[in-house]
Amino acid sequence: MNIELIQYTPDPEKVIAAAARLCYSPDPVPELMEQLDEERVANFVQKLRSMGHLSPFEHVSFQFSIDGVSRALSHQLVRHRIASYSQRSQRYVKEEGFDFVIPPTIRRNPQALERFENVMATLQEEYQALLAMVPAEDARYILPNACTTSLMATFNARSLMNFFEHRTCMRAQWEIRILAQRMLELVREVAPNVFGQAGPTCVTQGICHEGAMSCGRIKALKKQKGKDDPNL
Repeated sequence: MNIELIQYTPDPEKVIAAAARLCYSPDPVPELMEQLDEERVANFVQKLRSMGHLSPFEHVSFQFSIDGVSRALSHQLVRHRIASYSQRSQRYVKEEGFDFVIPPTIRRNPQALERFENVMATLQEEYQALLAMVPAEDARYILPNACTTSLMATFNARSLMNFFEHRTCMRAQWEIRILAQRMLELVREVAPNVFGQAGPTCVTQGICHEGAMSCGRIKALKKQKGKDDPNL
């Protein structure tokens, strides 16, 4: 997959800090922006996070180009509804010779890999044959979830933090977990105080909500924390 952060709100952390200060100041936003230096911005953002006062985070947005992911992933991604998406249409863009994503478990198993690639080859042939008989919007019905796609996705910072909380969790499906981790790395570079502590709740809050389905990471984290702080 290829992920790029193609655009984002300029000075995102300063915008968040100014939005928060506006609630308690008679000064207009431009003046508040001028009053904020780097240290004050960092302190404001970290304080807002610790208080759970996250509405100011909704004023900044991040836009991603996402290529080479499967349709199986895109069906999961759009479940994060507080975001905007544009996706390559299989109705208007023909998928002759389509690329496809191979799950790691299949790639590691020679027999499974052979079966998988044979099915993909057959589907490509049949799709091509159908295109000669019916419109692309109908031929696409035999395209697999493995077929790759391209998207543009835009999140505000608060929604993005929620996305990372759910999709960097080890219980998330492997492909969208890789996507989320790469997106997190990109936004940390431009807004480290916003996203420096973003991630699954076991890391950010010391809590796991998966119950019996937990991957067990929370136990390892608590054990390590106990070693680091013998007073706990």
